[in-house]
Amino acid sequence: MKQGRCAAKLRTFLMRPRSLGLLFSVALALLAFWICLPDPLFDDPYSSVLLARDQSLLAARAADDGHWRFPNQAAVPQKFERALLRFEDKRFHLHPGVDPVAMVRAFQLNLRRGKVASGGSTLSMQVIRLSRGNPPRTYREKLLEMLRALRLELRYEKQEILALYAGHAPFGGNVIGLEAAAWRYFGRAADQLSWAEAATLAVLPNSPALIHPGKNRNLLLAKRDRLLRTLYADGALSQLELDLALHEPLPDRPLALPQQAPHLLGTLTAEVHGQPQRFQTTIDPTLQRSVEAIVERYGKDLERQGIRNAAVLVVENASFEVLAYVGNTAQTGDGELGNAVDVVRRPRSTGSLLKPLLFASMLEAGELLPTTLIPDLPTQYGGFAPENFDRAYRGAVPAQQALAQSLNIPAVRMLKQHGVARFHASLQQIGMTTLHRAPDDYGLTLILGGAEGTLWDLTGAYANLADIAARGAPGLNGTYRKLKIVQGKSTTTQRRREIGPGAAWLTMNALMEVNRPDIESHWKNFPRAQRIAWKTGTSFGQRDGWAIGSTARYTVGVWVGNATGEGRPDLTGAGSAAPILFAVFNRLGPSKWFGKPEADLRQVEVCKDDGYLPSGGCETEMQWAPAGSYFELASPYHRLIHVEASGNSRVHGRCDSPARMRHVSWFVLPAGQAFYYRRHSASYRPLPPLRADCLANAAAEDKQQTIEFLYPNVGTRLYIPVDLDAKKGRAVFEAVHRDPKATLYWHLDDRYLGATNVFHQQAVDISPGPHVVTVIDQQGNRLVRQFEVLEKRLEIEARIAARE
Repeated sequence: MKQGRCAAKLRTFLMRPRSLGLLFSVALALLAFWICLPDPLFDDPYSSVLLARDQSLLAARAADDGHWRFPNQAAVPQKFERALLRFEDKRFHLHPGVDPVAMVRAFQLNLRRGKVASGGSTLSMQVIRLSRGNPPRTYREKLLEMLRALRLELRYEKQEILALYAGHAPFGGNVIGLEAAAWRYFGRAADQLSWAEAATLAVLPNSPALIHPGKNRNLLLAKRDRLLRTLYADGALSQLELDLALHEPLPDRPLALPQQAPHLLGTLTAEVHGQPQRFQTTIDPTLQRSVEAIVERYGKDLERQGIRNAAVLVVENASFEVLAYVGNTAQTGDGELGNAVDVVRRPRSTGSLLKPLLFASMLEAGELLPTTLIPDLPTQYGGFAPENFDRAYRGAVPAQQALAQSLNIPAVRMLKQHGVARFHASLQQIGMTTLHRAPDDYGLTLILGGAEGTLWDLTGAYANLADIAARGAPGLNGTYRKLKIVQGKSTTTQRRREIGPGAAWLTMNALMEVNRPDIESHWKNFPRAQRIAWKTGTSFGQRDGWAIGSTARYTVGVWVGNATGEGRPDLTGAGSAAPILFAVFNRLGPSKWFGKPEADLRQVEVCKDDGYLPSGGCETEMQWAPAGSYFELASPYHRLIHVEASGNSRVHGRCDSPARMRHVSWFVLPAGQAFYYRRHSASYRPLPPLRADCLANAAAEDKQQTIEFLYPNVGTRLYIPVDLDAKKGRAVFEAVHRDPKATLYWHLDDRYLGATNVFHQQAVDISPGPHVVTVIDQQGNRLVRQFEVLEKRLEIEARIAARE
């Protein structure tokens, strides 16, 4: 019955026009209250902030409006919070955004003094005022602040409101927010402030101009000390803490913010499209300072040589975290020397840095063993004729020695054997992101710097190699990993790795033999010297110098050069980048060498002379090989030959009795390889000549490999250059003979060219088209080589010469 009467009264009330208007007004007021708080509350620009692994500040950039305003943090340090609440709003946790007690007290005080001496604002009201840009103080503005403060308390938790205030309060000059103020005035993070420092910053937003040197600083000191005594009375401080805090001086002037790893900050900001953020990194601040000092010290010497830029990465192999990141040398001021460029992420010619990755891939594929001989003699593939850095040839060299000495010709021959497309794919697998062209576009130059890579990718590739060698089968076996510098990002990938622990360990051991520069060259004489697997690279035109090295714990990558692309005659990886590399490793301290992954290795019996499987009765030794590889190449260089009793001449069954013969296993290189090999190996014994009476009816195998062309190669297609005087040049052909005293007779097609002795070179004037060159020795041994002369280059160069 009673419910029915209430419902009837409600219907009667709602039927009245004035009642409907009242309800609409109330609803409108509630809606206005609900939407009165802007979203977002603050739209000020923020600084970009770079933090180290221990939360210390590495670098920061001012906001777009020129203020130091760091992005908001979720919490306020306890000391500052207690000091702030005691000074500004001691009932903060009790009121709903407006403090009636404070308002009444402020109203009475203003009446007594006849002016506005106190506003009675809570911290919530001050947050609203800060969000509105500190407008003039009026009663209307005060009412609006109160209304929005109430709404603010409904949207945010108390700790969030404190964080909003701490992040946007003015602290004098262009310093906004607690975190920026702590670094600008005290040089440390806000959570590391002392009680005196926290109290100073708690009272400062009330009168931010007091921070500047002058007579008003006494007022700031008085405010701070009064707050400290109040905190002591509340029991927040002990007597000793109060005494110490009262004796702390005020800061003299704002400090310069740290500027460590500024290039990293710029790169990370660019990756988020310029949106200011707080980047929490893996950087070790102490190591970062040390590495920057090393780069600065060596950079001064390099600058005298016209080499103005350098970059360094230090990676911890176990975690793949980047511990130090020097993107470039220090900014010089005019900005014209490329110092503002983060070279760590800029593609540069790789030089020889990819050779260890090819070596490891071929080991894994069973295409070679560490001691397998690789030809090193004049080589040409089409128009590409690689040369070793020292312009010398060794005939043949063990693969691991070719890697340690960074020989170009063996590397090109290895890539030819392995396949460009296959190696191109494996580089992409291991993390090279700059290979945007098809494999055929790079060709064999890929192994000598024909492609570009970044210090970031290449250091990551070497770190992967070191990680595989160190970890063996457990852990992340089977996947490559990415470098990690922003905390929270995963370092694993889905790319299956193609290099196993055995191949990686063998590669590390080969790289340990790379000759070190200067005083480091005698490292083996010191028992406690650190073992480092490292490699250098120098790009064409000496524009880039690289050095990357690994221990079981760290990988360090160094690039030096000119960001403008200018080459310098003294710029090399060994001479310019390597000293920085070893200085960084010396700073890192001793590290253990890689343990042998026994389960991932097997022993293979090979010929001692050439590193191939035994053949021809060669002397053998045991060689480590990756357990999963299947090296099946028998030695092509060992032959069982028949010699007379004295051993000075070869014989055969058609000229001597088998009973008088001796059968000997002989290490025989092809004529071209032997020509250079014997210059570097005093132990090499040329194949004994056939005895005179055995020449006439010798078998073909006894005469084979007597003569070899160094140029032209099989399938050569060549251009004849045009000289500066517009005259057509000549091609120079070269051959070698096993007998240094032999005479060679040269023929081009059906035309006799002449004879050569000792040095068998022949300059030839050739017309365009297919041709055949033939050489014959005095015993009638002959060698024929087909080649082609192309016409297009002749026509183009002739036209250019005619115009000039």
